[in-house]
Amino acid sequence: MCNALGIVNFPGSNVRIKGMHDYRPIAAFSFLGRYRMIDFPLSNMTNSEIEEIQIYLKNRPRSVFSHVGTGRQYNINSKRGGISILYGENSPESEFYNTDIASFKANMRIIEKSTKDYVVIAPSYMLYSMNYDTLLKKHLESGADITVVYKSVDDAKTRFIDCDTLALNKQKGILSIGKNRGNYKTRNISMETYVLSKNLFIQLIDEALKVSSLYWFTDILNEKCEELDIRGYQYRGYLAAITDLTSYYEANMELIDPEVASDLFKEEWPIYTRTNDSPPTKYTEDAKVRRCVISNGCMIEGEVENSIIGRGCVVKKGAVVKNAVICPNSVIGENVYLNNIVVDKEANISRVKNIQGVCGSPAYVRKGDRI
Repeated sequence: MCNALGIVNFPGSNVRIKGMHDYRPIAAFSFLGRYRMIDFPLSNMTNSEIEEIQIYLKNRPRSVFSHVGTGRQYNINSKRGGISILYGENSPESEFYNTDIASFKANMRIIEKSTKDYVVIAPSYMLYSMNYDTLLKKHLESGADITVVYKSVDDAKTRFIDCDTLALNKQKGILSIGKNRGNYKTRNISMETYVLSKNLFIQLIDEALKVSSLYWFTDILNEKCEELDIRGYQYRGYLAAITDLTSYYEANMELIDPEVASDLFKEEWPIYTRTNDSPPTKYTEDAKVRRCVISNGCMIEGEVENSIIGRGCVVKKGAVVKNAVICPNSVIGENVYLNNIVVDKEANISRVKNIQGVCGSPAYVRKGDRI
């Protein structure tokens, strides 16, 4: 059992997924047809034997409540722990002040009640696979006050835009925290995954509020780089940051490749999600499917290539779907042609026969839209 309180944090203003964010927080986004984004940090935590978990949401909590429920599907021991979904939003006119620090402070009594000595914080908008128990042990061995997980990337000019970056010394001590503006190819991308003692975590929340009502947790960490021993811990596996519609689309697309997916989905490290008791997907004689991830409960009569098809979708006769992310329970009508597109949940495309995005900028169909 890991001696840490797990916190799944909501992202800052650098994350905005056009269209999809209008209906739910990023934690509830459908991913690879059958998962939600929240499944990945929660599975990392429960696989690491973290049994007390808090999920922080900024707004629109209904879909996360519905998906997570009691947390039973995440293989958590509810007798010794549990999952709490916490909502600390200020009044609507105060969105500017709706930071993670404000949410932590609003729920301070629940944080203080935790029996754990340490805190592991992970974001809801990044996809990766990591053992936090091992991370905690490395943190304790190092003697650092705070450990921050990062990944060195060589594609920072086009990916991870507006994510936090770390300036490190030769001993991997963090000198400062900045932003990736796409000016350099190689950067140390912060995975916004932190390990520290619960007492220090509470202290930093109080200090942040004294400095500025607009501070985020990363802001107070940046201020403390000279005062505290804050060290980086390098991660070498698969990482995707979902910061806009394009990065959401590209992360889905690249995980169609089994070699890429094997770095995120591991037999000994399952990704749990809410089960759906639906029948296997049915393919008619006219169906043509190439290089796809297709969930259960679908009916495929047309042609589907290089696409993600969510649970309960229908692709009718004569339809052609290429390079697409189709979210659950959507219907693609007869003779419809789709390419480079994200179709949100429960949409029905039948009247308009041709919708195409462009490379690097996928088209988007809204949730429940009739086209």
